[in-house]
Amino acid sequence: MFPIGDDDSSRRTVPLVTYALLVLNFLFFFIELSGGDAFIEQWAFVPRRFLANPGGDFLTLFTSMFMHAGWVHLLGNMLYLWIFGDNVEDRFGHSKFAIFYLLCGLAATFAQLLFSAGSNVPNLGASGAIAGVLGAYILLFPQGKVRVLQGNK
Repeated sequence: MFPIGDDDSSRRTVPLVTYALLVLNFLFFFIELSGGDAFIEQWAFVPRRFLANPGGDFLTLFTSMFMHAGWVHLLGNMLYLWIFGDNVEDRFGHSKFAIFYLLCGLAATFAQLLFSAGSNVPNLGASGAIAGVLGAYILLFPQGKVRVLQGNK
């Protein structure tokens, strides 16, 4: 099953933060593509490097949330943000949703740090923030109707 949409009939506001996050993720990905490995090394979160110099690497806590490992990674994350983010934003409000999204991304990054403190592998992607949005959707809309594309059985 592959989600392709949901019931937005109860939505009351335009999901400005969700739209902004979608645009930022795509823009950052295009910059990442043009900057190549050097850009990834500089702006992705690298656990060992962060622990060696937290102040110098502080921005990577945030920049890494807008980077992706390829088109499938980006498109998958943005599909889930598009389908579920608007509902959560509507319920939380714009400002609280933006804060929630960033806090979920930070929580995921610190969880990764906890399990791979000595790693030199760049950590990037919006997956942690998106997982937080999905968790909020499940809790806030337990009866939500999600349209899915089903493969052959």
